[in-house]
Amino acid sequence: MRTDTPPDVLPSRDHLPATGRDVPTARHLPVLDVVIPVHNEEKDLGPCVLRLHDHLARTFPYPFRITVADNASTDRTPQVAAELTGRVEEVRHVRLDQKGRGRALRSVWSASDAPVLAYMDVDLSTDLNALLPLVAPLISGHSDLAIGSRLARSSRVVRGPKREFISRAYNLILRGSLHARFSDAQCGFKAIRGDVARVLLPLVEDTGWFFDTEMLVLAERAGLRIHEVPVDWVDDPDSTVHIVRTAAEDLKGVWRVGRALAVGTLPLDRLARPFGDDPRDRGLTGVPGGLTRQLVGFCVVGALSTLFYLLLYSGFRTFTGSQTANALALLVSAVANTAANRRLTFRVRGRDRAVRHQAQGLVVFAIGLALTSGSLAALDAAATNPAHGTEVAVLLAANLAATVLRFLLLRAWVFPAEAEAPAPSRTTAPHPPHDPRTAR
Repeated sequence: MRTDTPPDVLPSRDHLPATGRDVPTARHLPVLDVVIPVHNEEKDLGPCVLRLHDHLARTFPYPFRITVADNASTDRTPQVAAELTGRVEEVRHVRLDQKGRGRALRSVWSASDAPVLAYMDVDLSTDLNALLPLVAPLISGHSDLAIGSRLARSSRVVRGPKREFISRAYNLILRGSLHARFSDAQCGFKAIRGDVARVLLPLVEDTGWFFDTEMLVLAERAGLRIHEVPVDWVDDPDSTVHIVRTAAEDLKGVWRVGRALAVGTLPLDRLARPFGDDPRDRGLTGVPGGLTRQLVGFCVVGALSTLFYLLLYSGFRTFTGSQTANALALLVSAVANTAANRRLTFRVRGRDRAVRHQAQGLVVFAIGLALTSGSLAALDAAATNPAHGTEVAVLLAANLAATVLRFLLLRAWVFPAEAEAPAPSRTTAPHPPHDPRTAR
């Protein structure tokens, strides 16, 4: 186990040790912990657990555990779970006094000693042949989370049109409001690496059905790698999920998470992986941390700001002179440009030093104003009553020059800490040699 990783930063992903089930001590150290959250499932629990255990015993090459997470059942579910625990060695039972699938998963995952954690619904709607492909990228160190997707092209799904419409509409809402790129947030078939869970789960507030979505959105925004597996899925006609109530709670969750992301109150930086997971990255020297990413972000923001500026200038020019229109357009676009670069290019979150950054941005604006105003003055001196198109062309060239200067000033003066010192999660230091005395 590496000890050189800064606090609150995830370590590099490693391939888990290839320990087989035939090693006696391995039975006490499961690689995979599959959680089945249940509430009043006395009928389906037994067949589900026995079928899952049989599948894992035949196909899974690592030690495993099945954990029944009973969240406040009032029927015979606790007794059934206790019987399974006594009957099957790899099964255990956890009882929670409060209801909530998200609460059950957080409680069990947070306490588990397995390096890979998964969960599936008790109805086993998802074909179990997708389980090994689901967790393999986590075991190999390739990915941080994995989800089953019913909406992938190669998935085969049997369910009614009502649930199909709701599922697709919900994922469209996630893409439109939270810019989610994963395809299926609600499929009850997911896995996560244990080190990621220990850092990510404290940030997830929901305790119900929105738990999955919130976890995935935060992980994706933090830059963690999410692997998707196409699944074969057959709808359970006896499902007890209340669709309308669940949809309303999900929409409330979307609003809450979207607002938190917008104001920057979530410490997503602690979820980042250190730079250098790929061996090709470890030999890089002398490259300023984040320069390439910052250049790309600044170019995108700059291009949008330039278009915004030209639109403003054309609008102001209809009722005022060129110099006044230029000053007003630059002022408005400069404020927007500084705010966008602060958040997107240099990834500064929260309101700390926001006023100071805007003040420094206005100084940068003044320099840009001098460049563009000087260009207009030179044009007026060279030609009498120049055409509007000529004015726009001259301003465009001057604005491009001012943009280059703006990036240099933003990086070296306005946001120097973010530009000069790469975050601990992006260290380029090579990995230390493996020492068996520190591995466990």
